[in-house]
Amino acid sequence: MSGRQGNKLPSNLPQLQNLIKRDPTSYTEEFLQQYHHYQSHVEIFTFQPDKPSKELAELVMFLAQVAHCYPEHMANFPQQLKELLSYHHTVLDADLRMTLYTHIVSDIKNVNAKHKNNKVNTTLQNFMYTMLRDSNPTAAKISLDVMIELYRRNIWNDAKTVNVITTACFSKVTKVLVASLKFFLGRDEDEKQDSDSDSEDDVPTARDLMMRYATNKKTTKRKKKLEKAMKVLKKQKKKSKPEVFNFSAIHLIHDPQDFAEKLLKQLENCKERFEVKMMLMDLISRLVGIHELFLFNFYPFVQRFLQPHQREVTKILLFAAQASHQLVPPEIIQSVLMTIANNFVTDKNSGEVMTVGINAIKEITARCPLAMTEDLLQDLVQYKTHKNKNVMMSARTLIHLFRSLNPEMLQKKFRGKPTEASLEARIHEYGELDAKDYIPGAEVLDVESQKEKGGNQEEDGWESASLSEEEDNEDGEWIDVHHSSDEEQQEVAEKVKSMPIEERKAKAAAVSTSRLLTQEDFHKIRLAQLSKELNSAPGKAAKRKNIEIDDEEEEGRGELLSLRDIEHLHKKPKSDKETRLATAMAGKTDRKEFVKKKTRINPFASSSNKEKKKHKNFMMMRYSHSVRTKNKRSFREKQLALRDALLKKRRRLLK
Repeated sequence: MSGRQGNKLPSNLPQLQNLIKRDPTSYTEEFLQQYHHYQSHVEIFTFQPDKPSKELAELVMFLAQVAHCYPEHMANFPQQLKELLSYHHTVLDADLRMTLYTHIVSDIKNVNAKHKNNKVNTTLQNFMYTMLRDSNPTAAKISLDVMIELYRRNIWNDAKTVNVITTACFSKVTKVLVASLKFFLGRDEDEKQDSDSDSEDDVPTARDLMMRYATNKKTTKRKKKLEKAMKVLKKQKKKSKPEVFNFSAIHLIHDPQDFAEKLLKQLENCKERFEVKMMLMDLISRLVGIHELFLFNFYPFVQRFLQPHQREVTKILLFAAQASHQLVPPEIIQSVLMTIANNFVTDKNSGEVMTVGINAIKEITARCPLAMTEDLLQDLVQYKTHKNKNVMMSARTLIHLFRSLNPEMLQKKFRGKPTEASLEARIHEYGELDAKDYIPGAEVLDVESQKEKGGNQEEDGWESASLSEEEDNEDGEWIDVHHSSDEEQQEVAEKVKSMPIEERKAKAAAVSTSRLLTQEDFHKIRLAQLSKELNSAPGKAAKRKNIEIDDEEEEGRGELLSLRDIEHLHKKPKSDKETRLATAMAGKTDRKEFVKKKTRINPFASSSNKEKKKHKNFMMMRYSHSVRTKNKRSFREKQLALRDALLKKRRRLLK
């Protein structure tokens, strides 16, 4: 114990801090000693603020931890720190700035932990808003980061915060401008997770279709009908998925029209880097598409960049598609479509360029169908027989799109098999609203509810089905089981088919206004609407050959598009020689472990004649005695040589 050193409290601040918290009165002298050290370091810091001081940082942290134990001595300590930060904030290092930023965010979060403290939030928000307009770019950037972080943590997620952040989009400081643009272009992760857990109880499931197929006689015709129904069901599920607002910050802007006009004016006079211009174009296109704004000068501005050799041209095509909506006059969008068709969809370009152009035209016309002319559509449709598979499949997806939008614009040979849904499809006129006073498809229901009757029939049907199973169980054949509800629905569907369209609408309106619809009723309505896409039109044969389209590519169009919608290639392009060589070299592992290890005692010794023979050219060795006698050995000599080689190898391994 004599050699052991005692505790050096003046230099061991963590131990002194622990002891003071346990017994403050016993260690008052040690505390005062450290406090005097702190005051002397502060005086040195005021003379040399640029010089970093690790001891001062440790003393400040120590005094902050034990300040509550000596309130009479530490009464002025917070004010001193505040003055130091206010007078010398320009020379703070990055780590200290990050520490202050973390503490500010965590403190505001703790204040609003149980409930939102509106009084404190209003005071802090006003202070942050004034700091955002500060002449010091660092202070403005930190205040913007604090507001963005608090918005993402759902603490300051109100419209006032969002509209203050919009003012940062016009900042002359590039860092502040980029940070605010990234805020509006980013996704909300929490809302994205909520959207994944949406319930789909009211949508008809694949199990219902499989059950119908399993309880009937197995035929090739029914199997094909099941496969087609499964495809239509998958497509319908994507369409019926509720629209999730992942970009809630854009929806909270008070005056999006004025904001978009100012951004466009800034973009036209912008002298920033090309990446910043792309972010401005992206935000403007999202504002125009989501809020359906009128910003006619934006489309000619984008048109200037629609060239195949343009940098990031696929993103610019995406911006043009995002900025399209039904309220834009068709003449304005037509000029954009013609520019894309003339610059991209020509035989002088490669297959990838043509595919990107057709994909962009498809996405624009899906949002603004009136912009497509019959002449342009007929020209694009001819590419369905192109030798490049990517171009061919893109043209076929365009055909598939107009089969659902307006089949009349297609030639008769491209319309496919007419269905009830295709007969009802039409493009609305400019500004026309499709407002209905009834529920479409409600004509398959009765005007009065017949639950009890249906329940009794269902029980009878199950009893008859079970009885028939018991009687015919020995035959081992398929049993044709029909549910009473399915039979009823099929009978009603047959009656509805024979009705005129006006009578269908009248019955649907009567059903919608005369009864409360249950989940089962909505389920029947959706099944009836799905059957319209399967059933052929009245008076039309069901033997027309149909062009097969991959339905997985027809995704539901939400508010915004993804870059994959423009760049999607059905066939992977062939890699060049350099890419294939790089992939092959990357897949090769380090083979040092398989190389024979040299067992020389002296690594600098010269090689033997036996080793030199291995590296000689064969033409020099072919007439040597060893090579010529090697081929003349008998089977016994080869056997003995192999035995000796194996014994030699074994002895070498045992060493």
